[in-house]
Amino acid sequence: MDILKRGAFEIIPEEELVKKIERSLKKNVPLIAKLGCDPSRPDLHLGHAVVLRKLRQFQDLGHTAILIIGDFTGMIGDPSGRNKTRPPLSLEETRKNGESYFEQATKVLSKGRIQIRYNSEWLNVMNFADVIKLASNYTIARMMERDDFTNRYKEGSPISVHEFLYPLAQAMDSVAIKSDVELGGTDQKFNLLVGRDIQIAYNIEPQVILTMPILVGTDGVNKMSKSLDNYIGVTDSPKEMYGKTLSIPDNLIYDYFLLATNISSTELTETKNFLENKNNNPRDIKRKLARTLVALYHSEDEAQKAEAEFDSIFIKKEIPDNIEEYRFNASTIKNISDLLVETKLAPSKSEARRLIDQGGVSIDSEKVSDFNSPIPSNSFIIKVGKRKFLKIVH
Repeated sequence: MDILKRGAFEIIPEEELVKKIERSLKKNVPLIAKLGCDPSRPDLHLGHAVVLRKLRQFQDLGHTAILIIGDFTGMIGDPSGRNKTRPPLSLEETRKNGESYFEQATKVLSKGRIQIRYNSEWLNVMNFADVIKLASNYTIARMMERDDFTNRYKEGSPISVHEFLYPLAQAMDSVAIKSDVELGGTDQKFNLLVGRDIQIAYNIEPQVILTMPILVGTDGVNKMSKSLDNYIGVTDSPKEMYGKTLSIPDNLIYDYFLLATNISSTELTETKNFLENKNNNPRDIKRKLARTLVALYHSEDEAQKAEAEFDSIFIKKEIPDNIEEYRFNASTIKNISDLLVETKLAPSKSEARRLIDQGGVSIDSEKVSDFNSPIPSNSFIIKVGKRKFLKIVH
């Protein structure tokens, strides 16, 4: 319980989890720990890994981890945190995304002790009578207790009837696999509790729910999200992972150690004491966090290399040794803004102009001030932002 409670936001009800574990030990039968995966977002970052890491702890304790790939529910779209109806995906799209999800998730989970199930297996065969029976076990009043629905209703924003079916369909996942524990972020609490209620309605021992905090992104304000570009991806290169970690605000260092690393409880306490001492520089412990994360997803050797490269670029102001080359084509590229778009260093001309206006673009260490600047006649190194380098050759 000490291991499972570490970093957890809420366990409902905790005493039931204790009883389930006691029974599991006595009968030597592993618990079934379930995590539902949303295949509309296949690119995983450290925010997703918070819950995956908790599921890994269940694996390490000898229990059965089941990843439910929501290929069928992905066609409905989870309304959690939404102020409008989410566009549905096709079954083919959800399957493809589900495969990508699994490949990335196993950077955290043990491949040898996991089951993968697609919920179309049981949801796709339900007939309309089955759906009516399922829906009869939940009231509109209970459904409207959900903040997303309540807020949208008050604002007059549309709520489609099929969105009410999402938590019920997800609950049937718990019925189908007879889950003992379901994990999720705090934003999934409503869905997880519905699963517990529907299990009871189908005469199955209800699952315990365990929610994990939402990891704040590198901007220090919003939850980690790829769309907000405040994320650290589990498949990021060592260099990217190291650099992005150093960009987080100091007040998030402890939370990242707690939720995103495997350091011991003793080290956590030492980290907290270090950060609370005003005489210490948080930069030192943040560098340790960056090394720890790179080592966790890559290797200790890659962590040391990433730190050395970061120091050479940003502390010693050196240019990295291995820079990708791009051959210049004078027929398509007329100026620096064209070059940024052509090389994908900027997604659009307007973004290229913004980067130049903010002083984020330099050629051979000299800042570019005019987006119409001509291309130098000789080969050169262009730098965008803090970490992007490209060698342009003629």
